[in-house]
Amino acid sequence: MPAASVLPRVAPVRVGEGERLRSVGLPGVTLSVRSRPPAREGLPPALYVHGLGGSSQNWSLLMAELDGVVDGEAVDLPGFGDSPPPDDGDYSVTGHARAVIRYLDAAGRGPVHLFGNSLGGAVTTRVAAVRPDLVRTLTLVSPALPELRVQRSAVPTGLLGVPGIAALFTRLTREWTAEQRVRGVMALCYGDPQRVSPEAFRHAVEELERRQRLPYFWDAMARSARGIVNAYTLGGQHGLWRQAERVLAPTLLVYGGRDQLVGFRMAHKAARAFRDSRLLSLPDAGHVAMMEYPELVAGAFRELMAQADGSGEDAGVADVRG
Repeated sequence: MPAASVLPRVAPVRVGEGERLRSVGLPGVTLSVRSRPPAREGLPPALYVHGLGGSSQNWSLLMAELDGVVDGEAVDLPGFGDSPPPDDGDYSVTGHARAVIRYLDAAGRGPVHLFGNSLGGAVTTRVAAVRPDLVRTLTLVSPALPELRVQRSAVPTGLLGVPGIAALFTRLTREWTAEQRVRGVMALCYGDPQRVSPEAFRHAVEELERRQRLPYFWDAMARSARGIVNAYTLGGQHGLWRQAERVLAPTLLVYGGRDQLVGFRMAHKAARAFRDSRLLSLPDAGHVAMMEYPELVAGAFRELMAQADGSGEDAGVADVRG
């Protein structure tokens, strides 16, 4: 495997470059859905769910890699991307999962190959546990599942969920430019921020400037962060680890060795929790491996599909080193 420094730079994929956006009205929520026209008829459906502060654009590179493999769609969770806030103001993991389930039921595309990153990983774990009929396979990239020893670098994100902290942070950082904020986010989320192309960086800045003008931007962030923290405290059958054990779908787990938000040490715990799982370990990746190494994540997913179709090997660990 070549060193990370010689791998292709991350390039942006904008609407109009093989993608389209549409708005879908559902009971209590309106979702923006990003898609690529399927390469051919009859491809199995897939749905991608982003993480905290992200959007459906986070999946554009992986969607392009899997063009011709699945008929992919990516949703903007309520309050993120181009989706307005939910009518009931519920940004909990359960609330986000309910929105995903409503979309899948309305679309009639299930069972789908379901993907989730970070917060989206917690959301899709809950979806797969409570509605196994909607999920063919589950792919989780750095899923936000409870950790006993949270990494120090993840604490500020969690603190956004404390009432008043988001407003305080906004006041304290009012002089920060969008460029400064984006550099901070990329330093936190990428294993190697230098792999982001200048064009992709400019596009991220433009998107953040647009999002910050929305009146509900910080509220959606804060309430969703609070939703993750609250989900971590739930016990019994509603606990995320208990729900992970209930997932029936073949599951691909992707963890990055340089992830500053989800501990790399959680990879093997997750592999034990999900009953039918395989693990892709990427030591040089950060929190968004599908954006840093889309070709490797796509390759592992193809193997998962083969396994789910009964033509692949048994589940196991794939340790890919850069």
